[in-house]
Amino acid sequence: MKKIFLILVLNSYLFSSEFNQAMQEYINELKNQAKSENPSFVDFDAKRGEIIFSTKNKGKNGELISCQSCHNADLTKEATNIFTNKTIAPLAPSVNKNRLSDVKEVKKWLKRNFKDVYLREGSAIEKGDVLYYLIKQ
Repeated sequence: MKKIFLILVLNSYLFSSEFNQAMQEYINELKNQAKSENPSFVDFDAKRGEIIFSTKNKGKNGELISCQSCHNADLTKEATNIFTNKTIAPLAPSVNKNRLSDVKEVKKWLKRNFKDVYLREGSAIEKGDVLYYLIKQ
């Protein structure tokens, strides 16, 4: 019985789709910003995040790109940055525990990647939606 309990606890830890404490504080910060941007805001939505992540736009260098252009549709696999040709480690936290764990890194890459794909910084709602989508991967 103890073994089953330990396996269940370990599985929930290893395959958890929740943010760590620092990231949860960042999510809460984004929620406060989202409420000030849109008073009818209720919560972030992973489905909207997936749409933001997969929708192609005329981005950097005038190319029609989406976030998937560099990260692939399957976020559990390595990918290649289309601008630098560098290998990108899997973005899915389910296979790469370092993803979505460092707020400073997350802020840096959200800012940079929104500018590459959308030619602007993402709103608090857009960032939260994308993070809700990514944490489920």
